[in-house]
This record gives sequence, C-alpha cells and structure tokens, in this order.
Amino acid sequence: MQPAPRTLEDLAFGDVLLALARRCRTEAGRQRALVRPLLDSAVEIADALTRVEEARTLGQEQFSLPLGGLGEVRVFVERAAKSGLLEPRELITVAQTLFAFVRTREALEEREAQVPVLALLARGLPSLEPLALRVDRCFESDGEISDRASPDLKEARDRVRGLHRSIKGRLDGLLHDDQFLPNLRENYYTLRNGRYVVPVLSQFRAEVPGIVHNASQSGQTLFVEPQAMVGLGNDLAIAQSFVVEEERRVLQELSDAVGRESTRILTGVDAAAALDEAEAAARLGADLDAHTPTVEREEGELELRQLRHPLLVLRGREVVANDVRMAGDVRAMVISGPNAGGKTVTLTAVGLCALMLRCGLQIPAASGSRLPLYRSIHSAVGDAQDMSQDLSTFSAHVRELRNIIGTAGQGSLVLVDEIAADTDPKEGAAIAIAVLEELISRDARALVTTHLEELKAMTHVDPRFLNARVGFDAKRMAPTYKLQLGVAGASSAIDVAERMGLPSSIIVRARELARNAGGPVSQALQAAEEERRKLAEQVERARVAADSLEKERAGLTQAREETVQRRRVEDVEHALRLKEAWTSATDEVGAMLTALRNDAQLRDTERVRAVLSSRVDAAQKLVRTAQVELARAETPLGSFELRPGTRAHHFGLDRDVEVLELSGANEALVSAGPLKMRVSRDELVAPREKKTKPAGFPSRDKQKSKLENAEAAAPQAVQASNLRCDIRGMRADEAVREVEKFLDQAFRSGDAAALILHGHGTGALRQSVREYLSGSPYVRLYRPGENHEGGDGVTVVTLRA
Repeated sequence: MQPAPRTLEDLAFGDVLLALARRCRTEAGRQRALVRPLLDSAVEIADALTRVEEARTLGQEQFSLPLGGLGEVRVFVERAAKSGLLEPRELITVAQTLFAFVRTREALEEREAQVPVLALLARGLPSLEPLALRVDRCFESDGEISDRASPDLKEARDRVRGLHRSIKGRLDGLLHDDQFLPNLRENYYTLRNGRYVVPVLSQFRAEVPGIVHNASQSGQTLFVEPQAMVGLGNDLAIAQSFVVEEERRVLQELSDAVGRESTRILTGVDAAAALDEAEAAARLGADLDAHTPTVEREEGELELRQLRHPLLVLRGREVVANDVRMAGDVRAMVISGPNAGGKTVTLTAVGLCALMLRCGLQIPAASGSRLPLYRSIHSAVGDAQDMSQDLSTFSAHVRELRNIIGTAGQGSLVLVDEIAADTDPKEGAAIAIAVLEELISRDARALVTTHLEELKAMTHVDPRFLNARVGFDAKRMAPTYKLQLGVAGASSAIDVAERMGLPSSIIVRARELARNAGGPVSQALQAAEEERRKLAEQVERARVAADSLEKERAGLTQAREETVQRRRVEDVEHALRLKEAWTSATDEVGAMLTALRNDAQLRDTERVRAVLSSRVDAAQKLVRTAQVELARAETPLGSFELRPGTRAHHFGLDRDVEVLELSGANEALVSAGPLKMRVSRDELVAPREKKTKPAGFPSRDKQKSKLENAEAAAPQAVQASNLRCDIRGMRADEAVREVEKFLDQAFRSGDAAALILHGHGTGALRQSVREYLSGSPYVRLYRPGENHEGGDGVTVVTLRA
C-alpha cells in the first residue's frame, strides 16, 4: 500500500516518522526510521509489532541496548572493500562498531527467552571480535598508531628516537661551548623543515659552517644546521621515512582486513539499525502511552478506545481522549459540531493510527482497540485551492473527491474534512450524500466532518450512516473536545463568534435571523439538542446519587467486616478463659480426690467422684468446643474444604488424620494410622502439618547430586577481579568521573578486568555508568554481575589489552 503524497501531507505522517528518528541512537537507525515503509502483509506487521513490544519490555526493566560506539561506517567499509586506505580514526570507528556488535549480540542472547524476535534479529550482527581487537591493538587512545602494530614499526621508531637523542646530545654540547655561544642570537636549538638548527647571528655566518634552513623576518638571525649535525640529520630523515612507510603499510593491511569482511560488517550495520529502530519505536510507544491493537481484516470493525492524536501528545498538549467505533452495518461516520471543536483532530487521528499500524507501530489508543488493515487510505483535509490552475476552494475540493472516487474501493478508508462545503448548502449536501453513497456501495469506510444539516439527518433514513459530534459547553461558551457517538451536533457558530469577540449587537441580530430562518431540520436538531442536554443533566444527577450509594454500601461492608473480626477476637478470648477455667477445675478435682482417698467414708467418696467426673466431662466438652472455634477463627475463610481423601486435624486426638468418607449425619470416618473411627465433623479443622513422604536411604547418585548442589550453592569469590570501584551513594555525574579516573588507572596498570559496585537502588546510577561504559575507550566488554558476584548491583568490566 502506498498512499498518495497528498494523504501523507494532510495527515502529517512525516512528523511521526521524524519523532521516531529522533529517538534513534545511531545514524543508520535514524536514516532507516525516516524512510520506514508501509508494510503489505499482516505477517510483516505482526513481526514489527512484536519487535516493538519486546523492546518495550526491555525498557520497562531499565535495559537499553549497548549500541554505544556504533558509528556510521558504511562509507569507510565500502572504501576498504575497494582496496582504499582508511585513516586511523576511521579504523578506530570500525573497531568500536564491531565491539558494539559483540556487546549487543551477547546481551540479547542472554535474554533470548524473554525477547526471542530481537534475539533472532541480533544474529545478523557478525562476531568479528578478533578483527576488532587487532585494529584496537594497533592504535593508542589518542588515535596514533601504536608500536604494537608491527615489529618493524617499533624497530624503525626506536632508531628514530635514538637519532633524536644523539642529535640533541651533540647540540647540548655545542650550546655549552664558550667559543661557540658568541655566534648565537640565543642559547637554544629548534626544528626547521624537520632538521635541528641553532639561531646564528648573520654577521657570524662564516664562523658556523653548515646548512641555512631559514632566516628571521629581519634577516639578522639565520637558522643553521651545524655541519657536524648534517650526517645525523640525514640519517634521521631516512629513518623517519621508514616509519612513515611502515605506518602506511599497517594501515593498508588493516584496511584490507576490513574490506574482506565488508559484506558481514554491512549486514551487521543493517541489523543494528533495525534493533535501534525497534528500540526507538518502543520509546515512541511509551511516550504516547500507545498499545498494540487487535488487527482486523479490511472489512472488520473499527474500535479505537481512548484515542488521542499522536502529534498533539508529542507536543505536550493536554489531549482529550475519545472513543471512535464503527461496527455492524455502519460504513460512514458523519462528525459535526462547533468550529475549533476537534472534528478535524479526530479525523486525522484515525488516519494516523491506520498508517502507524501499516508501519508496524503501536497506536495512541487504549488496550482492547481494534483496527482493520485498510487496503488504501485517502484524505481530503485542508484547503486545496490552486490559483495557478484557476481552481477555487470548492473546485479544488471537488477535484480531490474525484480522485478519491477513482481509486477507492473495497477495504479503503476515506477521510474528508468539511465535505462539499464552500458552496450552496443544499447543493453541497446533495453532492456529499451522493459521494458517500458511492463510496459505501464500493464497500469503503468513510469519516467526514460537516456542518450540513441534510447530511446529519442521513442517519435517520440510512443505517449505514452514523452521527457523531464534538461537544460544546453552553455555560462556558467553549468546546469540550469530547466526541459523542450517535448524536448530531449544532455548529454553534454564533456562540463561537461571540466568544471570539464579535460585537454584541451583531450577535443579537444573528440569533434573531437564525431563529426565523432555521428550517425544519435545524429546528429539529435544536430541539433534540435541548432534550439531550436535559437527559444529560438527569444522568449526571443519577450518577452522583449512585456514587453516594456506592460509598454508603462500601462503608456498611467495612463496618460488617470489622464487626465479624471483633466477634472472632471475643470468641478467641472466651475460649482462652474457658481453657484456664478447665485447667483450674482439673487441678481442684485432683486435689479433692487425693483428699478423699484418705477418707474412710468410701460411699461418700464414690458419690463425690461421680459428681466431679460429670463436672469434668462437661468442662472438657466446653473446652473442646472452644478449641474448635479457636482453630476455625485462626483458619482463613475458604482456605479449607472437608472432603474424602483430604487431611484434617482432630482435636480429640490432637493430631492430623485422613478423611476416608463423609456421612449424612454430620459424621466422618477418619484414619489415624492403623486406627479408624467415626467422629463429628465439628471436631475437624484444617491440618496442622503438611503430609511428608517417608524418609528412605538416599541412593549413591542422590548423595552425589546433593553434594554437587551444596558446592554450587556455597558462596564463591568474585571471578572478575580484585580491583573494585565503589560508587554507591554518589550522584550520577560524580560517579561517572570516579569510574573514568578508576578505569584510567586500571588501564595504565595493565589490569585485565575490574568490578564496579553501584548497587541496585532506583537503577539510575547503574544506567548512567553503563551508558558511559558503552562508549569508553578503555572498555572492551562489560556485563552485569552473576549471582555470586553481586547480581545486577555490580558491573564486571573487561579492559582492552
């Protein structure tokens, strides 16, 4: 699908792509975003949306792709592929890009289970770390070619350095010669044209044999290379030429190595750009609070919940969210209402959502929205007047309608602002109705804005039409920007004119003329609007009353829950008191029995014992009932269900038993080991112990497995390095400076790895440090710590050689 340029311009779709490009972090990603294509198939769209959703998942975890250091290297790589020579800075940029490939691929492979589509895309990033290390080893941090680049280069440079020392030593000797000093302007030596010279007074030229390489502006000072230095100077020039030649050879060798991998590197640049674009799309979706809609077939229903215009949201405007729905037999939505009320905003927002879906972007609508995959999108928004072609506003508008009718068909979405306006209202309404009927007959969907009364009335005679209006607050004399489906809106032109400051005398006269000139349709709309206003007031009063009742019901519910809880507490306290009384009574009975055993009156003893036994039995029954109630009070409601096969706690036995069967007489058959008995269901509550398997002798394999698990669970030393930098508690800028200083010292000390302790916290400090590490020249790779190293509260850094 390729919409007409006029449609893309009307809907300002280029601004959406520009917003996407601004959120990219690489130049390749920005270039890709600016030309993001409209996808043809539902499979391509679903794949693109999945990338965005996975990238948003990573963003919610405060994770950003490690793309730092990834530069625009296409030109460099293409030149190297043609055997061109790359400069040191260009080779360093290529190496940093290759390191970024490795970091990004490793990061996504670690999260493959979470983001499988992005991980699959990351497989296009080549693993060229050996080439990157080779290039990186050949250069110093300031971009100069290192002595490590080749043995011949180191040997040539050592010879140059030795000649420099020899020449300087000879010159120092001359500058301390009392017979030589009077011939000089000043006591120093310098370089002219790469040769060591001394400043000789012109009148003593004959006293200092040698080669004159330069003279002062006045001519009184000559810069002479002493004859004794000429031979050493020639040797130095030859040695320096060897250095230059060897440096060029090293650069050509590295350039050829890059050229041989040019295809893989360019493929990696494309994959990195796609990942960067997906992450930018996720950031755009988060900024818009966008969601992925359900993709319908081209003839499916349109339902956008809480729709907001994306460009207004990006500009920081306060946007009123609206619901837009076209379902069933509806094929055309007629939006009416006051000027500057948001009709065009709603129209273009629907069109932008359709285009964003075609691009694989999330739309600024709530979850649960549905959007058809339209085959084509057409628009006529704004004034198309063209004086160069003698076209008036109406003529240009009719030309746009003609072009739309010529191309729109089944599965098309047509958006027309102020259809058939700028002409006689009756004739314009006739044209508008005829155009919409033609589009509907072709099974296209249309959204139009209008002030034409006849067009608003079509919903009463044709179910394929649906009215919608943007609201107008008569009290504030201002639009509400709220879309209402199923009702037509008055233009409220006189109210708007009054708000804009038109003289009151004109307003009064205009209202009088409007009342007398209004046709039946207009008067009917006014009456319907007044009726709608009254109904809206009644609905608002009912809503307020319902809210009050809901608050009262919530208060009563809370009071009831508090009463139930208080009663449970009282029952528990009562049960505790009964238990204390039973204990006291048992002790008293025991004492009385002991005393009675010594009484000779055995008959009285037996009688008293029978009385006391009945009292004890009654007390025990009360205590048992209290214990059951106590256990039930401690057991959460709904957490235990008594049924055959479950375990329960029996208070009489004070142990857990297994329920075998339930009878209708409030009894249960239970098993307590070999003992089976029938008990009352009231004596059973939730089990106190979990059922455990009988212990057996572990097999030799199980013992070995347990030992291995114990060894794995034991704390281990951090494998990264003993070199640590603790930045916990610092501000982000202070922490970055401390890390930079720490890495500089570690690099100069020749350490291979280091550990940075930043803690968990809010994640801001960790994010700032890792963003710095992504572009640091000292860092080859970095990763979050393992569990035994400190987890995500530390970052393990591998330094370059």
